[in-house]
Amino acid sequence: MEKRDRLEAYLESDGLDSVWFARPNAFAWLTGGSNVVDRETDAGVAAIGYDGTEFRLVTNNIEAERIVAEELPDIDRDDVTLEEFPWHASSLGEAIAACVEDDERAAADIDVPGLERVDPTPLRQPLTDQDRNQYRELGQETAAAVESVCRELRSEDTEHEVASALRVALSARDIEAPVVLVGGAERAQQYRHYTPTDAELGDYVLVSVTTQRAGLHASCTRAVAFDPPSWLEDRHAGAARVETTALAATQAAATDGGTAGDVFTAIQDAYETLGYGGEWERHHQGGAAGFAGREWIATPDHEASITAPMAYAWNPTVEGAKSEDTVLVTDDEIDVLTETGRWPTTTARAVEYDLELERPAVLGLED
Repeated sequence: MEKRDRLEAYLESDGLDSVWFARPNAFAWLTGGSNVVDRETDAGVAAIGYDGTEFRLVTNNIEAERIVAEELPDIDRDDVTLEEFPWHASSLGEAIAACVEDDERAAADIDVPGLERVDPTPLRQPLTDQDRNQYRELGQETAAAVESVCRELRSEDTEHEVASALRVALSARDIEAPVVLVGGAERAQQYRHYTPTDAELGDYVLVSVTTQRAGLHASCTRAVAFDPPSWLEDRHAGAARVETTALAATQAAATDGGTAGDVFTAIQDAYETLGYGGEWERHHQGGAAGFAGREWIATPDHEASITAPMAYAWNPTVEGAKSEDTVLVTDDEIDVLTETGRWPTTTARAVEYDLELERPAVLGLED
C-alpha cells in the first residue's frame, strides 16, 4: 500500500511514533471512506491513526459498527484495531490523546492535547494509481451531470433553479457538491463568485461546480448562451488560452523542479500578452486539486513544489467569462478528467509554450 509507505517514511523522517487523521479529507485519503455526520464541524466522528505497524480507528460507540463495516474500503480490516469510547464520556480529541502513551511522540491533523500538528497536504501528493483511477470516474461523472443540466437550460430559469438541478444530478451519481455557482448574464459580469440567487439567467450563464466523492474533488465550468453578447467569444477564448498556458507551465515546472510561483508568473504573462493585464488580481487562479477543492492556491512567489502525477484545476477569468477543468498532469501527458467528449470544444493555444488543447466552447442553445 503506497500510502502506508508514505506514512512510514513520514514517521521516520519526523521522529514520530504515530500520526492521526480526523479531518474528513485526510480520513478519506487514507481509508477511502467518510467520517462525516455533521458537515459543519472541522473533524469527523472518527480518526484513523498509524504507528508504523497497524492502523488504529478511534470513534464513539454510536459510530463504531458502521464505520468498520462501511467506511474502510481501502484498508485491510485485519490491520485495524478499534478503540471505542462511550459517546457521552469523551471528545474525539480526548479519545485520541488517551490512545497515545506518555512517552510516545505523536501528531494529529486536529488539536489534540499533548500531540503535535501535522499538515497532511504533502502526504497526499503526488496521486497514487488508485487515486487517479477513482479521479477519472469522478471527473467524467461530474462533467456528465453538469452538461446534462446545461443542455436543458432556458433563459427564464433562475440561478437557484439551476443550482438545485445540478445538486440533484450530482447526488444521483453519489457525488456531493460543496461548491455550486450559477451566474446569469448580469451577475456573471459583476462577480467572480456568482453564488446563486433568484435572478433569471438572461442572455447567457456560467455554471461552476466543485464536487467530492471518496475525498477526491473535481472542479469544472461550462458556459451556455441563448443570445450571446458580442464580446463573450473573445473573452472565453482568452480565458481558455490562459488556462492552457497554466497547464503547459505546470507540466514544465513538474519536470524542471519548479514551483507554484513559476506557474503563476506564466499566468500573469499570458493575461498581459492577450490584452487582459490585471485580470489575475480580480480572482484566484486555482492550483493543485486532490483531497481538497484546492490542495493549495497559487499566488505570486508561492513556493509549493509542482509534483506529478497530480491533478490541477486552474480557473482563469476574464470579465464575464471563465475556463476551468480538473486535469491530471504527468511528465508526458495532460489528461482532462472532467470531460465527456460530448460538449463542443475550441482549440486553445498556450502563450509562450508549444501546447494546444481542446477546451470547452460556449454551448449555444435556442431559447
